[in-house]
Amino acid sequence: MNKVFPDAAHALHDISDGASVMVSGFGLSGNPEHLIRALNARGTRNLTIISNNCGVTDDGLGVLLKSRQVVRYIASYVGENKEFERQFLSEELDVELNPQGTLAERIRAGGAGIPAFFTPTGYGTLIAEGKEVRSFDGRPCILETGLRADFALVKAWKGDTWGNLVYRKTARNFAPMMAAAGIITIAEVEELVEPGEIDPDQVHTPGIYVQRIFRGTEFSKPIENRTVRPRS
Repeated sequence: MNKVFPDAAHALHDISDGASVMVSGFGLSGNPEHLIRALNARGTRNLTIISNNCGVTDDGLGVLLKSRQVVRYIASYVGENKEFERQFLSEELDVELNPQGTLAERIRAGGAGIPAFFTPTGYGTLIAEGKEVRSFDGRPCILETGLRADFALVKAWKGDTWGNLVYRKTARNFAPMMAAAGIITIAEVEELVEPGEIDPDQVHTPGIYVQRIFRGTEFSKPIENRTVRPRS
């Protein structure tokens, strides 16, 4: 029942070339920093990454893109990653862009065992090309498929040795749904405690969804664009 690993490198011991990987985060908030760095150091290639965006050029998931470890990206936002933009426009990277809500629901559906669903979002746009269309209450909807991945890498604020997780504020973002949609879910946490130390009412991701967990150290928690108000 103890799911604890000593560090990110050990937790990623069996990830192989060609794997599909979900990675939590919105911008750089909620990124599993240690797991991304360990995946970069491991040199695993031909990855399909499923994430809201691709970090920035030199931080977050951007480091995997820069080292050419990613061949396909399923996301909702290109963001401020110039290398992402370059690879996308030069057709070096296979990119599947989704409306943000659709991406979130595709991941949630995958974790819930729902193979597909209809949504009005994207009808009449390039997103709808080649997809089945049906009308509900007179409103055209397109068929979207659920998403799952070989691995889900998530970052939580606190977890216990059984894998129960608590996220902090907006760093929760895509993590709970990704944790459910990964075949193997790996969580890095800032604080690792014993079972029973987390109030069950405060658990965001039950341990049943988490296969591996470790405590990270020295989180940098970078900010894409630091905007501060002048002191009066």
